[in-house]
Amino acid sequence: MFGLENAQSLLGILLILFLCWALSEQRRRFPWRLAAGAILAQAALVAILFGVPAARQVISGAGAAVQGLSASTQAGVKFVFGFLAGADGQPYPVTDPTSLFLLGFRVLPVILVICALSALLWHWKVLKWLIQGFGFVFERAMGLRGAPALATAATIFMGQVEGPIFIRAYLAHLTRSELFLLLTVGMSCVAGSTVVAYATILQGVLPNAAAHVLTASLISAPAGVLLARILVPRDPAAEAPEAYDLAAAKTYESSIDALMRGSSDGLQIVLAVGSTLVVFVALVAMADGLLGLLGPVAGAPISIERVLGFVFSPLAFAIGIPWREAHTAGALLGVKLVLTEFTAFIDLAKTGPNQLSERSRVLMTYALCGFANIASVGINVAGYSILVPERRGEVMAMVWKACFAGFLATCLTAAVVGVLPASIYPK
Repeated sequence: MFGLENAQSLLGILLILFLCWALSEQRRRFPWRLAAGAILAQAALVAILFGVPAARQVISGAGAAVQGLSASTQAGVKFVFGFLAGADGQPYPVTDPTSLFLLGFRVLPVILVICALSALLWHWKVLKWLIQGFGFVFERAMGLRGAPALATAATIFMGQVEGPIFIRAYLAHLTRSELFLLLTVGMSCVAGSTVVAYATILQGVLPNAAAHVLTASLISAPAGVLLARILVPRDPAAEAPEAYDLAAAKTYESSIDALMRGSSDGLQIVLAVGSTLVVFVALVAMADGLLGLLGPVAGAPISIERVLGFVFSPLAFAIGIPWREAHTAGALLGVKLVLTEFTAFIDLAKTGPNQLSERSRVLMTYALCGFANIASVGINVAGYSILVPERRGEVMAMVWKACFAGFLATCLTAAVVGVLPASIYPK
């Protein structure tokens, strides 16, 4: 049934669209048709995936596959690290089993396995076929040209910098609007290598977590395209003829070569994620220490999390979170922006039912499932500086706006999910 909480999320959709329109470079060129189509497509996808029995079975099967990948990864981790990774036969009494869940042993290794598996599926042409299929859908349904549509589809599976590699030779010829679109979509989605990691973090605290994370990763791309087109409208007059070659994007000599190089690429991602978490959490701890010198406010010390919770509470309320839970949800949005979505998902898993209801937990899963954070700004600048060095200045000028758009895109996705009745959520 459609109730007040659904109407609240509907107002959130309108608020996000209005905010992007107000900051648009050309407010007279609002893409009405694209806006209606993208939001309806998101709602239809969620309704189909969670409401149609056959589709629900498919997404549940995908969720089971995610859990299987996580369990298989853990078998390899336990073989290498033994009791440190939570293996049987602990050399000391375990009084709190939850303390055995260590990010470095339970989540980060999943990225290694997924990267290796993705490289193998690419070599076998399975992933290439999927990317081409999604690229065709974006090209036909959302009016993107072939190359940006292909890069958008690749970004969903491969990541914010890895996706544009597939059209590297064409990046120099993209219009400013298309380049901004790729930056935005990259921050609106997450890579396939991290989807399983997020689902692993939320296991046990969110029913059918894998299904929600997989769905969020897929349906946030249309939201990113929409907000990018609102902020920096398309310029058909500047579009050059297309000439790109998917076959030349990435090649492997054999299946073993794909596994080895995929593992090597995954190791780089694991190191980047781990080092980013260490540095940013340390910096926030330093900031909290300095803020604590100001003394308590309202009975508690000032912290970055409290400040961000206050700042983002209205946005959390707009996407459908009850006001009594808005401060907690707003703090999670702030943590995602400042400390990456990894930390935000970890914090979400720690929140109890007295802090967030099940519906709010579902909405926050969608709102957090994107790469829009401060660290990604640096990642994009570094990545595009290598891929297309002649356009580094343009990337520098647009990357913060793209981060803003990507941040709102996942919030828009959460609001769209909030409009739908909670009865369709997988249990």
